[in-house]
Amino acid sequence: MKRIRKKRRVDERGVALVLVLGAITVLTVFLTQLQEETSSELASALAERDALKAEYFARSAVNLSRLLIASEPEVSKSIAPIMLLLNPKGAPPQIPVWEFTDLVLGPFNDAVGAQSFLSTIGGDATSAKNIGITGGGRFEVSIVDEDAKINLNLAALNDFAARDRLAEQILGLMISPENNVLFEGRDADGQFSDRQTICGALIDWADSDSAGNETQYNCDPHAQNASASGPEDNFYQTIGLPYRRKNAAFDSLDEARLVRGVGDDFWATFIDPEPENPKKRVMTVWGQGAVNVNAANAQTLLALVCGQQFTTEPEMCPQSTNFDPQQMATFVMGVTLGKSMTFGLPLFGTPQMFIDMMAGKGPLGTILAGLNVKPVTFKNVKQVKTSIALKSHRFSVYADGIVPGYKRTTKVRIHAVLDFRSAGALGPGGATQIWGGQAAANAMAAAASPQPTTGTAGSSSATASSSTSSSGSTSADPVTQALQQTYSNPAGTVIYWRVE
Repeated sequence: MKRIRKKRRVDERGVALVLVLGAITVLTVFLTQLQEETSSELASALAERDALKAEYFARSAVNLSRLLIASEPEVSKSIAPIMLLLNPKGAPPQIPVWEFTDLVLGPFNDAVGAQSFLSTIGGDATSAKNIGITGGGRFEVSIVDEDAKINLNLAALNDFAARDRLAEQILGLMISPENNVLFEGRDADGQFSDRQTICGALIDWADSDSAGNETQYNCDPHAQNASASGPEDNFYQTIGLPYRRKNAAFDSLDEARLVRGVGDDFWATFIDPEPENPKKRVMTVWGQGAVNVNAANAQTLLALVCGQQFTTEPEMCPQSTNFDPQQMATFVMGVTLGKSMTFGLPLFGTPQMFIDMMAGKGPLGTILAGLNVKPVTFKNVKQVKTSIALKSHRFSVYADGIVPGYKRTTKVRIHAVLDFRSAGALGPGGATQIWGGQAAANAMAAAASPQPTTGTAGSSSATASSSTSSSGSTSADPVTQALQQTYSNPAGTVIYWRVE
């Protein structure tokens, strides 16, 4: 019996080891899965935290940008006496303070931005306290002048003069022979579309007729009978697209991609040449309507000029029978050079100064004449003055909140469009009362210009332009004016907001 029991004990040796190894294996699998789940939840929580921080960094950048733009009238007042010595008949100029966001907003950014600002003014970084973003993260902000671009929503005014003015600007932008290749092949819809076809399609997308009698616009503003060329057809449905013309204002610039003939090549050439630099954009849906010639780039000014009527065809305009590419290139170079020499100060104090420049008069006109750019004489000076403005009141703010992480960097972008047409004075001296919460929203809505009965934010852009003169002033009834003086927000009104 002893021998049998001893043999049985020998046979049972190692059972405990097997049980322990099995338990360890089960626990290892359990702990591994638990660790993976915990790590995933932690990573998700950190991502949400960083995204929230980045969004509020971007929100801060938008608010700081609003403050910067709101301070422009005070900056203009400080240098107005100097500018009026140069141009006694002109109104106090608008100083583009928004072109210096990196410098001015540096103290509110990270340590690098604060150091850059302090070194510029000769400040001591060691003595500065409680400024900038601490704990990691920063913001990048770009303020884009929307009134310096061609406004597609002019067509939504349903006004013949505004529609023709927009057609002139679009054709002036596209007319160069260098762009012929874009219109010789098939477009993005597989169709053949020339310049006038795409120009008319852009205008027909936004214009409408309250009576329902829709007609195609042939985009020939200088013709005797240029208003229509027959009823609008169902072109979009004919080629298999699930939509029709909108017949309302563009809600965003991206909506222009839906218009016939607007493909990637057209977009990159005439609308958004550099996607990472929104200041290079030529078209907008947020402008007042008239182009601010003090802020527009040379290419936009060329399109503005070449869209007009002349006593003698200018050689710089590609549609002229005596077109000289050298004249066009020299004009663009001369205007760019002149703008760079002013270090951001406005070139034109009155609309007549712009007309004089094209005639070879004034400081910039003298520069152009010295470069052998031949003078331009407009046939309808009043119409030219209607097409231009001297100040900007609508701006896009592209604010990026950036939070660096261990293995990733979180970035949130906010695109806000600001309307400063009815902004009140900044500071205690102004007749401004700012409320909070819903009361502020109601006050801002009451103070805004009359809005259309249909459409969205994009349509307000078109409506705004109808009540804005070439100098940027607005007209309103006495009640609206009183509300604007009492409750207008000096930081402008947000008319578009998008978080990416």
